[in-house]
Amino acid sequence: MPATIGAAGVVAHKVEGDHGTPVGTLPLRRVFYRADRVAAPACHLPVEPISPHDGWCDDPADADYNQYVMLPHAGRHERLWREDHVYDIVVVLGYNDSPPVRGRGSAIFLHLPPAGGRPTEGCIAVPEAELRRLLAMGLSEIEVLPPGVAP
Repeated sequence: MPATIGAAGVVAHKVEGDHGTPVGTLPLRRVFYRADRVAAPACHLPVEPISPHDGWCDDPADADYNQYVMLPHAGRHERLWREDHVYDIVVVLGYNDSPPVRGRGSAIFLHLPPAGGRPTEGCIAVPEAELRRLLAMGLSEIEVLPPGVAP
């Protein structure tokens, strides 16, 4: 299916900050959403509203690397509560999380597309209607294929 991916394209060997979307089968773990902006999506996954105190650690030197964190947080992190609409619905993908390997990439999500057709920082983005449809259908994983490999 067409999707927006990282500026570096699909990468077989993900490195923190490389802007690549990792190759592999990525299970869907849980869903966050902005309850002040959108309704909760229908799905079989755990669904939680985002608060201004929700974050994700992307600091390879931190013990919480590639994990949900409450803000404020001492390690480098990103906020899930954003001014733009990219994380109005955000699905945590199972990448480098069992257990996380420092520096192999973090915060790989399925979310809404950035404005203006810009690429993601390594995530996968689809329009809201499509994301809601996929979640309601019971999507449980995404397969990201290497460049040149047909589905």
